[in-house]
Amino acid sequence: MAALTATAAIGLCCLAPTPVSSASTPLPGPPTGEHVRPRRDAPALPSDVSALSYVVADARTGKVLAARDAHRKLPPASTLKTLFAVTALPHLRAEDRHTVSDQDLAGIGPGSSLVGIEPGHTYQVSDLWRGVFLSSGNDAVHVLAALNGGWEETATQMQAQARRLGALDTEVVSPDGYDSPGQVSSAFDLAVFARAGLARPDFAEYCSTASAQFPGEGGSYGIVNTNRLLSGADGIARYPGIIGVKNGYTSHAGNTLIAAARQGERTLLVTVMNPQAGGGFTVYEEARTLLDWGFKAWDSVDAVGTLEPVRPAKSARRQAQITHAAAAKPTSGADDEWAWPVTGSVAGGLAVVGTFLVVMRRRTVRRRAERRTR
Repeated sequence: MAALTATAAIGLCCLAPTPVSSASTPLPGPPTGEHVRPRRDAPALPSDVSALSYVVADARTGKVLAARDAHRKLPPASTLKTLFAVTALPHLRAEDRHTVSDQDLAGIGPGSSLVGIEPGHTYQVSDLWRGVFLSSGNDAVHVLAALNGGWEETATQMQAQARRLGALDTEVVSPDGYDSPGQVSSAFDLAVFARAGLARPDFAEYCSTASAQFPGEGGSYGIVNTNRLLSGADGIARYPGIIGVKNGYTSHAGNTLIAAARQGERTLLVTVMNPQAGGGFTVYEEARTLLDWGFKAWDSVDAVGTLEPVRPAKSARRQAQITHAAAAKPTSGADDEWAWPVTGSVAGGLAVVGTFLVVMRRRTVRRRAERRTR
């Protein structure tokens, strides 16, 4: 487990936090159907993917390589727990401990997946998060939501967070993803949530953990990640370079999955919603097929969209100032998708230049003072 976590951390160090905005970038073309822009010799999209909706995207840049009906609103099941984690993780300290009450566990839907939390037992917050990511425990979500201000408050926070991330297809009713009237998301939005989560080391660690010990009365017991591409359980082979992220199932949503994998310098995100063929494990094989295609097609397809949110339009005055400055002092034309890692270098460079100018200014003042005293 430690080796897996270390691998995930190394592989994710290049991911940047997702900027926030009030709108998303829709994919071009009709509202339904498959989208891909292949160049010469690009591998064909797999023809045996039966999912109602999917997205294949570059986790680092947000470039969408291919998609089917990416904004189709569908029940997300437990993949919505990614948005719950992105929303609540910043508010809860992993080392804090909490004694669970009966009220914390009130309202858990019948048939929910559970990690086995007991009222009266004291748990560390980090253990509760492992219960969310590994066992998809709705009981763990209820306790963490109680610590985050309550069930309704957490749903409201999640809705606001989705909009800030540019995820406009998502309507949050139940933070644990339990089937609820009006609760929907999309393959596009789920990819956005996963990308935002993977920018956080704690999210990346939890979602990449294949197995762990969970505290119970009189000791602890083992829990295994229900994402079979990560755990290799039930005869599903682990995917090479798999990172996580989250699987889900309800009778209304069918099977849903967000999968991230890293090979070499490339990290892919794939979301698959409700395959229409095969059995309960088809979602893993279709994700595997799309990941295989994405790594092969990486350099031979053009983007059909982006997970980056649309940024607010600049005012006419500010845009004129930028245009004038650009005309007066040309700058290097770096690709937009590579802009974020350059930011730190530019800031560092400006700091060095600023320090140099301060030093030169001090030297000039000192020399003038020396001339006055001679």
